[in-house]
Amino acid sequence: QVQVMESGGGLVQAGGSLTLSCAASGSIFRVVAMGWYRQVPGKQRELVATVNSGHATNYADSVKGRFTISRLDAKNAVNLQMSSLKPEDTGVYYCNAYLYTTPTSWNEYWGQGTQVTVSS
Repeated sequence: QVQVMESGGGLVQAGGSLTLSCAASGSIFRVVAMGWYRQVPGKQRELVATVNSGHATNYADSVKGRFTISRLDAKNAVNLQMSSLKPEDTGVYYCNAYLYTTPTSWNEYWGQGTQVTVSS
């Protein structure tokens, strides 16, 4: 059994900063990649940022230069540091993990989501 838990959402004013944290726990053999996605009502879930086992990162164009994803290998965790926040960053942020539970079995896991609201 694998669990993915997020924390750190909340309400912040435009221009402010917020850090989201996520940790995967349970029967984990190896984490391949972790990342953050966000969703607003009526729209599809979209990629925000990902980081792989080699610490290579990928960002949505809309957050480049403002958000930083970092991976904590020893804890199977990732942080998302968000700065210069805009109202359009508002949404439910979901943590995602691609990981192996055995040397040959892998799957994708999602957290329950954490709300981020940026007021203008």
